[in-house]
Amino acid sequence: MTTGDHSMADAAAMRRALELATRGPAKGVNPRVGCVILSRQGELLAEGWHRGAGTAHAEIDALSKLAPGDAQGATAVVTLEPCNHTGLTGPCTVALIDAGVARVVFAVADPGDLSSGGADRLREGGVEVTGGVLADEAEALLDDWLFAARHRRPHITVKWASSLDGRAAASDGSSQWITGSAARADVHRRRAAADAIAVGTGTVFADDPSLTARAPGGEFFDAQPVPVVFGRRPVPSDAAITRHPHAPVFVEGADLAVDLRELQRRGIRSLFVEGGPTLASAFLAAGLVDELLVYLAPTLLGGPRLAVGDLGVASIEGARRFEFAAVVRLGDDVLVVAHPVSSGAARSSTSINEGN
Repeated sequence: MTTGDHSMADAAAMRRALELATRGPAKGVNPRVGCVILSRQGELLAEGWHRGAGTAHAEIDALSKLAPGDAQGATAVVTLEPCNHTGLTGPCTVALIDAGVARVVFAVADPGDLSSGGADRLREGGVEVTGGVLADEAEALLDDWLFAARHRRPHITVKWASSLDGRAAASDGSSQWITGSAARADVHRRRAAADAIAVGTGTVFADDPSLTARAPGGEFFDAQPVPVVFGRRPVPSDAAITRHPHAPVFVEGADLAVDLRELQRRGIRSLFVEGGPTLASAFLAAGLVDELLVYLAPTLLGGPRLAVGDLGVASIEGARRFEFAAVVRLGDDVLVVAHPVSSGAARSSTSINEGN
């Protein structure tokens, strides 16, 4: 892939392609992609963008607006490396080659298992290829999709609320409410920003959560996370999640890596983990946490109801290290945002105890 200095014409066309990409859906299996086709003289011939799974890709959308032969010798400027596989639609590489496109400019390489390799296929077909044009801007636009595609899983946020001494509930199991209204409002706002929200079956049985995202007045946000339940126990047919705006997704929790890959395959790019200590601990022990949200209340509870269980840490040398990203005051409470310090590989397989 060629990188480095790029012409002003390439950059201008890519900027327009990025604008077109924003017209596509921000969620789902497929990325937002825009395409601009220029003549040999640099004049605009056609534009296109992807409208969602099953619809024409951006390159095909743009080519469809041209008469046969009009793309001969043209340059296609695309925000993402053209795909090289047949899914619900055919490979864009073949369509570009067949249309006679002489040059392809793209911003970011496609990290997909099946769809990558488009640049090489184009070169084999005699097309000149330039990559990396406005890559930073494209990375920002496709941030969540690229993360999920590169890691083969959603971005994982684990959240809990606890007392200063790390308890998620009192000794009798009561936990409503450890934190105040400002903290709870912040949680609901973050729920609405996630593609999905996860709990374990233990939380479903103990708390019967609705897993919706609601404004302080109780009304639903327009965006609602898909409810995901980890565990093997069947959920009662009258559980609150069965009345969620989205149908719940159930995964066994026997292998988190496999489960997360399935969620990514379903188009879930970000997962908000809000289950009890068992679920949070499983993600932490597996090294599958990208962000921690810890809501601390200025209270002490004591007792056995810890927010986090066993992480498999036998000594201080094995501690799971995080670094603070932000500390936010929310009414009487404090939100601590932390990200993991990269140190060693995550475990390849962690299962969730049937208790959650």
